[in-house]
Parts: sequence; structure tokens; C-alpha cells
Amino acid sequence: MRSKLFVPASRPELFLKALAGDADAISFDLEDAVEESRKPAARIELEKFLRSVEGAAPSKVLLVRVNASTTPHFAADLAAVVWPALAVLNLPMVESPDEVRAAASLLTQLEEQRGIKTPIRILANIESPRGLRLASEIAASDKRLMGLQVGFGDLFGPLGIDPTDAAASYAVRLAVRLAAGEAGIDAYDGAYPNISDLEGFECSAMVAARLGYAGKSCIHPSQVALANKSFRPSREAIDHALRVVDMASQKLADGVGAFVVDGRLLDGPLIDQARTIVLQARRLKLIPLD
Repeated sequence: MRSKLFVPASRPELFLKALAGDADAISFDLEDAVEESRKPAARIELEKFLRSVEGAAPSKVLLVRVNASTTPHFAADLAAVVWPALAVLNLPMVESPDEVRAAASLLTQLEEQRGIKTPIRILANIESPRGLRLASEIAASDKRLMGLQVGFGDLFGPLGIDPTDAAASYAVRLAVRLAAGEAGIDAYDGAYPNISDLEGFECSAMVAARLGYAGKSCIHPSQVALANKSFRPSREAIDHALRVVDMASQKLADGVGAFVVDGRLLDGPLIDQARTIVLQARRLKLIPLD
């Protein structure tokens, strides 16, 4: 999910258009993008759509950002969206591992009732001081959890922190990335609200990519191509990684743990990094699958 395009659930006329675009994933939003009085109607429209694409094997990863578990909408949201077409449930404002475990339990019940064979994964948003403080515990909370996602607006806004402050954003990104890394899951970058500033979006995406983030939220189709580009390994990086992996298979078999490729001394962590790049390149079909 290099690019994850938000689509308001209250705009059903955009659903098929989003599926036809270039985003890796489509995130239907029942939370912030839908005004309070319109949430029930949006829920109905989204359920209708998700049930209509069952068995259609869409090429996109389909997510839904539901309303927070502390709201009266949460249970109704889950009942409406848990269908085979849904791949990931996006939980906003997660502040404890218990919230993830409770959502996972509800998912299990609904999957059993509806005969859903492929478990729906969970993406947890880290967008409050408490959530950030407990990010490592949240990341390790449940096997369904596939990633942590940063939410800068909700985190910074109430604290009066300028969301364009590079140092503040970097500190949060690094903390979330390390928490996700400890649990062996991915980290995803938050939205860039100024849709007219594509240069700023690309800069933001590149910062996240250098920190090992897997992708970024997009709130406008114009941001999708830049996200796909930012989180795609370069040809140079792929070629170097292939040489490292090839050399590692030879050297490690001979009991040599450190060796030089392209003038760089490599050992365990850098070999693992090269393997990750090769795996990503294969998933993106930039190199042949084994």
C-alpha cells in the first residue's frame, strides 16, 4: 500500500472511479470525511458497495476507516462493512492495546457469522499523545494488526504544534516506525492536507520513505502518483540489493559474515535490508518472481 486514497463513504459516485485509478489501496472513510447527520446513510451506501464487489477480486486493497470505538457509531460501522471484500479495518484514535483486541474479537464474531474465510486485518491510527506513548504496546496487541498509521492533524492540533514543523513530524514518525518495527509490522504515513502543494507532498513522502515507511495516505488523486514513486525502490537500489543477496548466498555458505559489494562493507542488518528491497521489488513486479 504505497498509496492509500481516501474516499468519503458519503460520496458513492466516487467509489468506482477510485477503483479505476492508480492507488494501491482505497480507504473508504466513515469518520472525519462524513458529517455526523450523514453517517447512517453513508454506512448504507458503503455496505451496498462492499457487498456488490464480493467475489469480484478487485485489484485494490480495500480498507474502511470506521468511527472510533468510543463513539456510538462503531458497532453499526463494523456490522455494515465486515464483508469478504474488506481487507483492512482502519481504527482511528487508538489509545490502548485493549481497543485493538476488542475490535479483533468483534471481527472474529462477524467473520464466523458471515462465512468470511480470509481474516480481515487491522490498521491502527496513532494520533493522540497517549496513543503515541503506548505505540509499542498497541503494535504488539494482536496478530490481526498489520500496521500503525500516523495521524498528524489529530495529534498536533489540540497541542498547538505546527504540523509543518519538520522536527516535530520527524520525531513522531521515527517513534511510530520504531514501535512498528519492534512488532514486525509496517508503518504508514499520514495525510498531507495541502492538495495544491505537490512538491511539499513529495518531500513529506520521501522523508517517510527514508524512515522505512511502507506508504502514505492520499486525500486527492493528484497525490497518488507521487506516493507510488516515493515508496518504490529505485532501479539502482534494486540492482545493488540483488548483488548483495547473490553475494550473501555465497559468502554466508562459506562462513563469511561480512563482505564488500559496490565498495560498501555489508553485514547482517544491511543484508536483511537488501532482502527487503528485493522482496518489495518482486511484489511490485519490478523483477521476476522466484
